[in-house]
Amino acid sequence: MDTQRQHRLSRQRKVILQELCKVDTHPTADEVYDMVRRIIPRISLGTVYRNLELLCSQGLAQKVGQAGGQKRFDGAPQPHAHLRCRLCSRVVDVDYPEALPALPEALAKGFEVSACTLEFVGICPRCKAQMS
Repeated sequence: MDTQRQHRLSRQRKVILQELCKVDTHPTADEVYDMVRRIIPRISLGTVYRNLELLCSQGLAQKVGQAGGQKRFDGAPQPHAHLRCRLCSRVVDVDYPEALPALPEALAKGFEVSACTLEFVGICPRCKAQMS
């Protein structure tokens, strides 16, 4: 993490971001809250939600998940792809070529594209094994 940007964070935000960066499980806000409460016992769930949103808006973390579903958070803000299980909603990082081709202007429909989110959806090995 950029140490200059980290110095501008409140103690609560630093702890939330540090705990989020420790895991690769893409936790929900409730799960981040449980992690942070071990360090800051009096923190509220609302504070964790607000700070996760702020960290995402500042580009220090990112939200992962489909519209209408429970959001998960990722402490790795750089662009990367994800795999999501459609049964249990588990999310994992996937190595995928960083150099994705730019969206052709004809397909952009006048949008100035600044970012791309790539998520593959399927059934994870755990859920697949339970189906057998």
